[in-house]
Amino acid sequence: MKIGSIGCDHAHDSFFVMDRPHGAGAGLFLLVKTDAEFVIGSQRYEVRPCSFVLLKRDTPVRYCGIGERYVDDWFYFDCDENDLERLTAIGIAIDKPVLIDAAGEIEQLFKMLAYEHYSTERFNEELESALLECMLYKLARLTSRDIRFASGMHPAKSESLTNIRAKIYSLPEAELSIDSLAAEVGMSRSGFQHSYKKMFGVSPISDIITSRLDKAKRLLSGTSMSVEEVSLSCGYRSSYSFMRQFRNKTGKTPTEYRLQSRNI
Repeated sequence: MKIGSIGCDHAHDSFFVMDRPHGAGAGLFLLVKTDAEFVIGSQRYEVRPCSFVLLKRDTPVRYCGIGERYVDDWFYFDCDENDLERLTAIGIAIDKPVLIDAAGEIEQLFKMLAYEHYSTERFNEELESALLECMLYKLARLTSRDIRFASGMHPAKSESLTNIRAKIYSLPEAELSIDSLAAEVGMSRSGFQHSYKKMFGVSPISDIITSRLDKAKRLLSGTSMSVEEVSLSCGYRSSYSFMRQFRNKTGKTPTEYRLQSRNI
């Protein structure tokens, strides 16, 4: 799949109508930013802002804005049947509008794609290809959210919990409590723990311990820090608590782990 031309924030007045009864002649991707009406094949759609439409080259399409103006990001692309099969396989709808809940991420990727497409800087083609892949997988993720959260978890809550988990693993040395993490996402203590385990399959306490021990392993195998220094760097108040938990989880003392990792 390769982009032919691309544009961002293209605005048209209320008289704008795009009519392609035989298709666009190339694949067409649109990120729709205003209310619009689409007729794709024989099917009519009222399309809301923050929707995307991916059309095959020969799909008849007619679209216009509803209101004073129509705005979209767009790119034309070349693709073959294998590309279309892959898009379908990862869950991206073809020839049908899809409303997404995080269009801002896609808009940012669009701007980066447009820059690399028209750039002559080193690695511009490689970066364009990588950004396109990233955008497609982002779209597939956003498209699948309705299915993933059919059990009742709102996408916004999922995003908040994912940010909390990323924080736990990026700051293993921090003194994070269940109460403070729950407050950060606006949930009760029990509700937070239940939702966290339901989403990730482990408790937040388990992730906190794992993040600390992962950092400890890196420090033990890659530095000459003492066991006490390692324990403090990983958020433990005492080296005794650290050594006890490390042995319970790994079956080895920190010193035994250090010696083994350096003999591998």
